[in-house]
Amino acid sequence: MPKLALPLTDIQVRNAKPRAAAYKLADGGGLYLEVNPSGSRIWRLSYTQANGKKNRLTFGNYPAVSLAAARDRRAKTKQQLAEGTDPAQARRVEKQLKAVTASNTFEAIAREWHANKAESWKESTSKNVLHRLEKDIFPLLGKYPISEIKAPLVLDVLRQIEKRGALEMARRCAQFSGQVFRYAIATGRADVDPVPSLRGALKERARGHHAAITPDELPEFLRVLDKHEFSMFMQTRIMLRLMMMVFVRTSELTETPWSEIDFENEVWIIKWNRMKMGKKKINPRKVDHHVHLPRQGWALLRELHTLTGGNKYLFPNRNDHERPTSNWAILAALKRMGYSGRMTGHGFRSLAMGVLKERLGYRHEVVDRQLAHLSGDVYGEAYDRALFLDERKVMMQEYADYLEQAASGKVIAGKFGAGTRQTSKN
Repeated sequence: MPKLALPLTDIQVRNAKPRAAAYKLADGGGLYLEVNPSGSRIWRLSYTQANGKKNRLTFGNYPAVSLAAARDRRAKTKQQLAEGTDPAQARRVEKQLKAVTASNTFEAIAREWHANKAESWKESTSKNVLHRLEKDIFPLLGKYPISEIKAPLVLDVLRQIEKRGALEMARRCAQFSGQVFRYAIATGRADVDPVPSLRGALKERARGHHAAITPDELPEFLRVLDKHEFSMFMQTRIMLRLMMMVFVRTSELTETPWSEIDFENEVWIIKWNRMKMGKKKINPRKVDHHVHLPRQGWALLRELHTLTGGNKYLFPNRNDHERPTSNWAILAALKRMGYSGRMTGHGFRSLAMGVLKERLGYRHEVVDRQLAHLSGDVYGEAYDRALFLDERKVMMQEYADYLEQAASGKVIAGKFGAGTRQTSKN
């Protein structure tokens, strides 16, 4: 009959000294402390598998694993054996699951999601999204296994962004995070997207359109512009005048190459791949945009050509002429005029729409085509080419004339009757 081992005491374990050869201090039930010549003391458990083979588990080193902790692990192992589970196999599975969980951190999955989405984004969008994740999300959330992240933790991260006053950025980061969680759910690495439950917990941001003056404010704006033009660079003056006159999107003007300008036939056509809808990677709208410059616009372009005609772009960057100028050039000019927060480059589009519809009486669909808005009509593009080109050409000349009259105070601030296309002269 085998001799029963007496349970160890804390003093015995604490005072166990190394010898020339390794030895064991048994605690009973297969648990023992292995004392090595090096001085290490390791808890081990011997047990018999269901097939009768002997096996051994290691519970860790003393004193990191105490006597009480070792006994607790022995009890759990005995429970597994009683349930017919091989403790060694269960431990291997547990380690694998922990390894998988550790590899499925928020940052790892977010980078995978980003790489998957990048093909459908513009390069600038891809860089911006990754930058926001790296700056605002990964430092606080990145190392957590995504399956263990709950709503309060996400909320805390977003509130750190809010504290900077960046409410819109907090909203965007919530949007990005939600897409990462949904990607993790789709790929079987998470069960819940906590972001929707944050609705109402974040601060509301002020909503609004791009700042823009009204048609009634146009005459005063033109007087201020005339007053400040002497202190502007010639290129900036022409850029601002053209922006107001043709109201294309800011980048569509600042990034215009001279190759799009046909002086002989007085035609300016923006290639489809420079347009907002043409830049989409998926289903881009491959329709060129006819700008229809009025005679005042062509005069400005010819003046500009004497300054920058030898460059690739109408408005080259001052430091690198191989690149176009920044979109901030217009905002900077407006700021110097005292219109910061009141007018933007995009605001000229809103201003033009107001004047063309309210003062000159043009139909919404004609103005919309000149703004290069998508018609939503299956036949819209063909209708655009077939009917609106000539009408838009006339419209753009009338608009340029209206601006001249507004600058001289020869227009009345008020609405004309629907359908009219004339200005009132004093």
